[in-house]
Amino acid sequence: MKISSRFTIAVHILMAIAHFDDQFKTTSDFLANSVGVNPVVVRNILGQLKTAGLIEVSAGVGGAKLKKKPKQITLKDVFYAVESLENGELFSFHENPNPYCPVGSNIHRVLDKRLVDVQNQINKELEKTNLHDLIKSMRFI
Repeated sequence: MKISSRFTIAVHILMAIAHFDDQFKTTSDFLANSVGVNPVVVRNILGQLKTAGLIEVSAGVGGAKLKKKPKQITLKDVFYAVESLENGELFSFHENPNPYCPVGSNIHRVLDKRLVDVQNQINKELEKTNLHDLIKSMRFI
């Protein structure tokens, strides 16, 4: 299983918005050129980031701006803004394990807590890094 590229595209977009602030209007076309994807993909992700309260977007050619300071935006914020998770859960479970099978009847008891623990660890790791950390890591800054 791979996490979709929406997450890394969203991080790229946020870094570009922060980096180019006051230099260029960060429109979907401008950002798409930086990311190397179709502007429609960028517009969809911008919409998700806006809904999550991470950016504001001016209509027309106004471009996007961060709504929070880069130190206040964690990778966890970005991940949950753009990845469509059912009930916020990273792992999906098959719906009908056979209750008469020794494996099927025990699979939830054996696996559920472990998967919750894994997701909690992922969340902790994603919370450790914010947009400011990433921007600071770029060579030219």
